[in-house]
Amino acid sequence: MSPSHPTAGRVAMVSEHASPLAELGGPDAGGQNVYVARLAGQLARRGHEVTVYTRRDGPGLPERITTPDGVRVVHVPAGPPTPIPKDELLPYIPEFGAWLAREWAAEPPDVVHAHFWMSGMAAVAGARAPGVPVVQTYHALGTVKKRYQGAADTSPPQRVAIETAVGHECAGIIATCADEVRELVAMGLPRDRVSVVPCGVDPTLFVPVAGARRSASAPRRLLSVGRLVPRKGFDRAIRALAGVPDAELLVVGGPERALLGAEPEAERLRAIAEESGVADRVTLLGGVNPARMPRLMSGADLVLSLPRYEPFGIVPVEAMACCAPVVATAVGGQLDTVVDDVTGVLVPPAAPDGDDHDLAATLRGLLDDPARLARYGAAGRRRVLARYTWDRVADGVTRVYGAVSCVPSLSGVVR
Repeated sequence: MSPSHPTAGRVAMVSEHASPLAELGGPDAGGQNVYVARLAGQLARRGHEVTVYTRRDGPGLPERITTPDGVRVVHVPAGPPTPIPKDELLPYIPEFGAWLAREWAAEPPDVVHAHFWMSGMAAVAGARAPGVPVVQTYHALGTVKKRYQGAADTSPPQRVAIETAVGHECAGIIATCADEVRELVAMGLPRDRVSVVPCGVDPTLFVPVAGARRSASAPRRLLSVGRLVPRKGFDRAIRALAGVPDAELLVVGGPERALLGAEPEAERLRAIAEESGVADRVTLLGGVNPARMPRLMSGADLVLSLPRYEPFGIVPVEAMACCAPVVATAVGGQLDTVVDDVTGVLVPPAAPDGDDHDLAATLRGLLDDPARLARYGAAGRRRVLARYTWDRVADGVTRVYGAVSCVPSLSGVVR
């Protein structure tokens, strides 16, 4: 225990593929990395001792490192010390769990928080002998992925069965939105063990940037942000742009701009822009420094978040924090975060025939109503401050920790 906080809780987080130290933008580096890093940092600042266990994916990584927030990150040897796609990690998870069991036999934490299904598998194996309670956050569910990707789903075939078994063995489950609760209950997991705690943003970083908006004579700017994968719906935004004259679309995501030429999804999107007749109005920016995002979002007339499915979706929340109005598909966590006709507009997922005339009409109507956009933007910022700060997230998570642990401080704030 930390001498300055004698009642602080000892929190172990397991995040097998999503290191809090990873550079964002790769195929397996995104919202989960941010969630783990931010939540761990917030808990450490409250006085808890937080250790994050992630798989060693490079030979030169130190076994243990402490972040500026005071979070200890442990690189667990499980499989070769090289990058491995997360859908190919399952054979190494028993080794990961056995390593955790040895570590925790000597000094068990008060609570374990597992992130993603394979982390849950390792966590329950490591926590079983010392009897440490495990809290599970899935971040994404195999049932949902299989439903939307079908034969293209590269998850191991055992995924759903393992997810279900982990859920039954855990002391508590944290869902990030109401839609996920429905999925968990449909899997047969007990509703009374599930709590909803959303993801968060830092409203001191994601702020409206003065002067980011351009002159009234400039083209209206649409912005889409996310990992450069087909399910994010960038293709739909491009097709809709054909029906929105005098507007441009910026797409942020993927590798840095100079490397986009070797990115298959970037090539696909460029081809769609060409056949839609909007290639001169679509700019693929590639991955950008996160510090640039508040200015980009503040400078957008609309932020489009059009995934086919989305476990939570942090982009609309980041946009709302910057007072940017949002058009989002009515899926997953976006059903919770975006309030239709209050902070933005919810639209149906893509039509089977790819017809985006309705989406284009929605975008035109919004762009023609600047007062409405300003009202949405202001309401979005208020909603973020009320519900989606990391402080609020940490409050919700520690309430779950406290419910499953005998350490009193885990249910509240240690000052």
